[in-house]
Amino acid sequence: MTMEDAKTESKAMEELNERLKKIADQMEKTQIADYVMLLNRPRRLIFINLYSGIARGVGIAIGFTVFAALIVYFLRMLGALNLPIIGDFIADIVKIVQVQLDGRAY
Repeated sequence: MTMEDAKTESKAMEELNERLKKIADQMEKTQIADYVMLLNRPRRLIFINLYSGIARGVGIAIGFTVFAALIVYFLRMLGALNLPIIGDFIADIVKIVQVQLDGRAY
């Protein structure tokens, strides 16, 4: 082996070492080890998914409640203005809701 071949091989090894370090850093950033540990513990995975599902459901319920309350508030404001078309529309909605609450067919 000549001196030039040894230098080329050494340079190639250094480049390979740098690439491996970059790959290791990227894998550490993506937290693959944590994901693999989570997959190896199925009970923990189930509980995490259960808790996140409950939190998501509660968040959706709260969000929808706030949204519906805002819609009702704005409809009441529009109803108070006694606008002819909108007032009739709101009155029809109130009648439909009242019929449903009374349990009669519309």
